[in-house]
Parts: sequence; C-alpha cells; structure tokens
Amino acid sequence: MDSAVTGISHMKIQEKVSEVLERLKGEYSDVGTELTFRTPFELLAATILSAQTTDAHVNKVTKELFSKYKSVRHYAEAPLEELQKDISSVNFYRNKAKNIQGSAKMILEKFNSEVPRTMEELVELPGVARKTANIILFNAFGINEGVAVDTHVKRVAYRLGLTKNEDPVKIEKDLVSITPQDEWGTLSHLLIFHGRRICQAKKPKHRECVLYEICPSRNI
Repeated sequence: MDSAVTGISHMKIQEKVSEVLERLKGEYSDVGTELTFRTPFELLAATILSAQTTDAHVNKVTKELFSKYKSVRHYAEAPLEELQKDISSVNFYRNKAKNIQGSAKMILEKFNSEVPRTMEELVELPGVARKTANIILFNAFGINEGVAVDTHVKRVAYRLGLTKNEDPVKIEKDLVSITPQDEWGTLSHLLIFHGRRICQAKKPKHRECVLYEICPSRNI
C-alpha cells in the first residue's frame, strides 16, 4: 500500500484523523446519509440513483418511487420501461433502472428476498461497487466494513494530507489504515458534509473551515 503522506509518521497521521473527526463531529452533529429511505432496498435503490445526481433530486424522485413500489418483488416484476419512466429525470436513468431491477431479481432469487449484509455478496448485485456497498452496510445495518469514497471524500482527504492516491480503492485503503474501524462510516459522512458545505472543489471556504489550522492545503 502506498504511504498516505510522505514524511509523516503513521502515528502522527492517526492523531490527525482523530483531530479531524473531533472537529467535524463538533461542526456536524446530525451526520448521516442525506438520502431518504425506509428499508435496506430503498437505500440501495437511492444510492444507485445518486450517481452523478444530487441527493436532493434523488429524494424528490424516490418520494414517488417508494410510494409506488412497496417491495423488492415489485421492482423485480415491474415492466422495465415503466421503471425507467419513473426515474427518467435522473442521469443515466435507463442503466440505473436496469441495475435496480437486476438487483431486485438477484435478491429474490439468491438472497431470500433480503438485501445481503456482506461486502462480498453486495458487490455481486448489478450497479453495486464498494462505495455503494459501504453506504448500505453502514447506513442500513450499522456495519463498518470500509470507507465509502465519493468525490467529496476523495477531494477532502487529499487536501487534508490523509492520502496521496487518486484511485478510490487505494484511498479507501489509506483511510481504513489510519482510522479506528468504528469510525469508518462516520468519517465518510463527515468528509462528505464538509466537502459539500465548506471544502468545495472550486473555492473552499477557508475562513469558515474548522480544519484550517491543520490543513496543509489551506493556501490553495
């Protein structure tokens, strides 16, 4: 594995992560997924829909979608064209509808109608890679299997000096190696919240950042 930060000891990085967690927890007391869901499968569907689509828009779409489709079987047996129409306002809706329906069918046939609770099984589902699986495991089941790395986690972790990698899988390995396991899911949410609100891609809000003093990228 690549070292997270050249020239900084492993223990120092761990201490930095602890400080990041403490400061961000103080800033974002309501940390958690912003996707609306009632069941593990609804979270799975919402997470698939959220790729390159804002959570706010996904929640608008799923408000009607979840009222119409009440069970995994409903998604599996719906006419694909109808399901596509129901989510047509999101990006790549045709492929997302196929993945949601394909996942529903596999859950019915292979997993006894229950969304699986392991990384190995979840990534078998169409449209589910590690990021989506980590989101489902933590938010639906309270399982810390890894760190969900989206564009915000990638950007903020890099700016904070917690990783030097660009590949999400390598970034996840860096973050899990320096963070206590019971904080993995929380770390992902905190970095996402901070990335959306303060550490934005084009113009980070340095004057409002609680991490300013410990951020090596504060002069960008």
